[in-house]
Amino acid sequence: MPEPLDAALAQVRALLLDPALTRAVAAGRRRGRRPTVVRAELRPVTLKAGPRLQIATSDGARPYTRNVTPGPETAAAVDELLAEPFGNWHVETADATLQLRVTKSGEAQVHRAAGTARPAAAPGGNDRAKEYLLDPGDEIFAEIGGSAAKRRQVDAFLRALAATLPDELTGPLRVVDLGCGNAYLTFAAYRYLSGRGLDVELIGVDVREDQRRRNTELAQRLGWADRVSFVAGTIADAVVDPAPDLVLALHACDTATDEALARAVRWEARWVLAAPCCHHDLAKQLRAHPAPAPYELLTRQGILRERFADVLTDALRAGLLRVHGYRAEVVEFVDSQHTPRNLLIRARRTGTAATGPQRAEYRELVDQWRVTPRLETLLAVDEPPAA
Repeated sequence: MPEPLDAALAQVRALLLDPALTRAVAAGRRRGRRPTVVRAELRPVTLKAGPRLQIATSDGARPYTRNVTPGPETAAAVDELLAEPFGNWHVETADATLQLRVTKSGEAQVHRAAGTARPAAAPGGNDRAKEYLLDPGDEIFAEIGGSAAKRRQVDAFLRALAATLPDELTGPLRVVDLGCGNAYLTFAAYRYLSGRGLDVELIGVDVREDQRRRNTELAQRLGWADRVSFVAGTIADAVVDPAPDLVLALHACDTATDEALARAVRWEARWVLAAPCCHHDLAKQLRAHPAPAPYELLTRQGILRERFADVLTDALRAGLLRVHGYRAEVVEFVDSQHTPRNLLIRARRTGTAATGPQRAEYRELVDQWRVTPRLETLLAVDEPPAA
């Protein structure tokens, strides 16, 4: 339920001045107002001179960090930040976690949860344990599962997401996760993005109705049902309106990844993150024809042919995205010791028309290997892309 903003900010102030504070982030903006900085992060540090509250702010171009002394100086610095028209606050202490979002009507939507203490920092405050973008003690892991492997995968995904979106992004941000399954990365994405102070609306799509019901119930338990929703349908046909800014397709099997990429292109989504899984389509096509000389050795052995099909499929996907106005990279998603399906296609829309040599480079590779990528069929690559 919405709450009066002043009363909610008073609660934020009490937590910021609490000795048990572990971290706080302020970001985003309120309707019709803009803060003087795009983001502020607060955390306690221990220096040679004693304990301090470190405040790191960014104006979108460069960061600024200062360390303030506990007492009146800290209270004044906190009050100064609370006076800024930030749209979101995320505050963590050893005992509690509070998320505050300022609604369009100027009220506060507040989510509270019990806190989980972080591991103590090493003396001096510099030799710290590895920091995760989403705290391993976050309440969300109690809902989506909190094994060490899952936390590593979530962190790897969030780092790829953070590297894709610009630092100065303030939202609103509309996200769709195509083929979301049990949606644990969907929920992690929302938790992280909203923690950055962004006004996020996220839709998960999965073909199974039982998954939609399960994920919807989880969104309700987390208090996010007004911002995170789910629909049942295929990647190709599910109704998503209006078009998203960011498209996720994580471990969609075989040509389902192509369907997700095709929808992203048609939507002219600004950003795309796709982690392919399985590459049966091109592997089958490679079996149907002898390899062009002098590459017979690449496909003679079955296991090598399958691995080459993986590489060829994703290379052609990246090439097609470039043809359709995207800058695409293929990067490592998670370390290969955790999963062999560890590649991520990361794309950003530039809107730049493909050059003749770029089209020719793609066409020559396809013709040489006598394959027809599913994504090419879906996008009709020989047609000029939309302006």
